[in-house]
Amino acid sequence: MTFSEAKKETFGARQKRAFEILRRLKKAYPKAKIALKYGNNIQLLVAVILSAQCTDKKVNEVTALLFKKYKTVNDFANANQKTFEQEIKSAGFYRAKAKSIITSAKILKKDFSGRIPKTMEEMLKLRGVARKTANIVLGNAYCVVEGIAVDTHVRQFANYCALSFEHDPKKIEQDLMKLFFKKDWFSLTYKIIDFNREMRSKSSRESAKSKIVLQDLCPASPI
Repeated sequence: MTFSEAKKETFGARQKRAFEILRRLKKAYPKAKIALKYGNNIQLLVAVILSAQCTDKKVNEVTALLFKKYKTVNDFANANQKTFEQEIKSAGFYRAKAKSIITSAKILKKDFSGRIPKTMEEMLKLRGVARKTANIVLGNAYCVVEGIAVDTHVRQFANYCALSFEHDPKKIEQDLMKLFFKKDWFSLTYKIIDFNREMRSKSSRESAKSKIVLQDLCPASPI
């Protein structure tokens, strides 16, 4: 299948192809889950904010020390901005991320009794939190599923598998939500991430080939 052919697909044909892609992903990555390490919900939120344009591996390296010092909403809300910036510097964009984390913690104290909210609408009131972050936090903290977290991996996957021809994460999310059943939305993100990581890793590419093959389903499969 070419991209031209994929663009001419009926919705039913695309959804059928999406179901087969998911079937293969489920078989290859039955235990796929979030790679970020955290001890509680506020640390989860912090880790996800730090993961923007940064690898999960690097975030886990940063938080291994960070979460020994900062364990509660109060800890983050009372953090010294300059000190905190240096503590997360290696995660990149540290000034903006520090501001987002400290400000969000203060909002949680003021408006949410120090607890992570349970709805998308409330999550989006926090600084530095868009739908991707909100979806990840809600799903992992409360098993609340309101959408599909579209990060770089999911965006790339949706594009080269011709499940979405959009580039805006919000539009890609809407396309994917239409193709897959809601019961699969949460786990879909992590199965795609595991697949995409292996495809981007030269050291694991050969073993990944034997685990899952998508050339017949994706116009520009990375294998």
